[in-house]
Amino acid sequence: MAVNPINSIDTNSFSISQIDFSENKKNESIAGAFGEFLNNAMNEISELERQSSYIAEEFAAGRTDNIHQVMIAAQKVDIALQFTMQIRNKILDAYNEIMRIQI
Repeated sequence: MAVNPINSIDTNSFSISQIDFSENKKNESIAGAFGEFLNNAMNEISELERQSSYIAEEFAAGRTDNIHQVMIAAQKVDIALQFTMQIRNKILDAYNEIMRIQI
């Protein structure tokens, strides 16, 4: 098996001045995107909870007799809340792990 040598590196095509030092802007946009995602998730959970409460009140008042719909709505809220809490827990674990890193 033949090993091919490395050809000369073209230093003209790369220079220090071409490096993009806008890492802070990228981090801010990522943090903003994550904050927006988290805010949207909380709004969705709030809306699911509102719908579940409305359906449960309708059932309690006797305006509907579909217990399946009431239980499905309650389970949707429960699953969405558990999912969001697990995401929060993972984020806190990652943050704590980063804080333990010694520089």
